[in-house]
Amino acid sequence: MKNLLLFSVLILSSLSFSQDKSPYKIYNSKGKQVTYASMLKSLLEKNIVLFGEEHNCAIAHWLQLELTKDIDKKKNLVLGAEMFETDNQEQVNSYLNGTIDAKEFDSTARLWTNYETDYAPLLHYARDHQLNFTATNIPRKYASDVYKKGGLMALDSLSTEEKAWIAPLPIKFDSELPQYKVILEMMGDHGSPELVMAQAIKDATMAHFILKTYNLDHLFLHFNGSFHSDFDEGILWYLKDQKPDLNYGTISTVTQENIHKLEKENKGKADFIICVDVDMTTTY
Repeated sequence: MKNLLLFSVLILSSLSFSQDKSPYKIYNSKGKQVTYASMLKSLLEKNIVLFGEEHNCAIAHWLQLELTKDIDKKKNLVLGAEMFETDNQEQVNSYLNGTIDAKEFDSTARLWTNYETDYAPLLHYARDHQLNFTATNIPRKYASDVYKKGGLMALDSLSTEEKAWIAPLPIKFDSELPQYKVILEMMGDHGSPELVMAQAIKDATMAHFILKTYNLDHLFLHFNGSFHSDFDEGILWYLKDQKPDLNYGTISTVTQENIHKLEKENKGKADFIICVDVDMTTTY
């Protein structure tokens, strides 16, 4: 009877384990698995949180909205995103205050192709709960000019109005930052110093507009591609250069075949790493 009972427990345990089909796990920077609740508790203590995503990751987009809701219950909140460009701030504000509808917003603002599925829910939440939402990214034309027309000097000829949409010039630029070097390695023959400069002006501009609209009485939650904040570089490098005393938090999103142990290369990317099953459905 005792052996039968032990056998039954083993079978039930095996079934329980085999049915553990969560598509993601959350880890801290050292690779220790943590709960969503503990991540939320830690992030609530921050001034500015950078949520790094893989742009087509459904889990990341769902967690962005859930985190927004949960922080909003506890603290005054401001949102911001790489996915909206600074010269479209007027359209974002008009949509949030109801001056224009969704159709007009879609036709007047430059929106990413996955806006409707991945970012509209965040903007809708901001509208419905009277939250400010900051467009932080450089207008893409100017980043393209940096890449194609000789680097950061291509911005010197911009008008005063146009310069108001980017980080104040000249920006600090360190081509030796490890993540910028990774860009060159990833791009191979297509890589160039100008490509890294284009990345830097995006990072600097996002940092500038985060700080421009940050309020000490609020938590600023910013959404961006993970590469813009991994390993405390990119946006965070510029934030810390200007405001080193603020309390920053970071999240990164990665995919793995086995989500039950964080791979070495993904440790240290952020304070919290969302590890998503590589077979999880993507949004595009």
